[in-house]
Amino acid sequence: MNRVSQMSNNNKPHEHNSKDYPTESLRSIETYKSKVIHGDIVEKVKKNMKEDETLYELADFFKIFGDTTRIKILSALFISEMCVCDLAALLNMNQSAVSHQLRILKQARLVKPRKDGKVVYYSLADEHIKMIFDQGIVHIMERNGQI
Repeated sequence: MNRVSQMSNNNKPHEHNSKDYPTESLRSIETYKSKVIHGDIVEKVKKNMKEDETLYELADFFKIFGDTTRIKILSALFISEMCVCDLAALLNMNQSAVSHQLRILKQARLVKPRKDGKVVYYSLADEHIKMIFDQGIVHIMERNGQI
C-alpha cells in the first residue's frame, strides 16, 4: 500500500471513504460558480493544488504526529538509536506499549529497525522527520511568544 496509513486496533490499514472527509470539501468548484468572486484566483489555485490522494496521504502522515507517546519516541530517537527496553525505561512505560507505538511509526516509515542478536534497535528512517518536528517546535515557540 503506497498510502501512509494510521493503523486501526486490528492492525489493518485504515482505508479512506467518503465518511472520512466532509463531502463539502470534495465537491467540484463548479458547484459554487455563482458564488465565486475571484474566478481567476480559484482556477489558479485549483490547477496548482495537489491531487486528493496526495492530500489524504499527507493527512494520514500528520495523524502519526498526533500521539504524545509517538512524539516522545521520535524525540528520543533524534538523539540516539535505542532499543525497546531502553525506550520503555526512558518513557516509564511497559515494553508492549512502546512496541505498539514503534510498530505504527515503522509502518509509516518514520523509524527503521536494526537487529543485533536478539536486540532490535530503532532509529529515524531519514532526516526529514527531524526537520518536520523542528518546524513544529518553531511554530509552537512563535505562537507562545518564545521566539
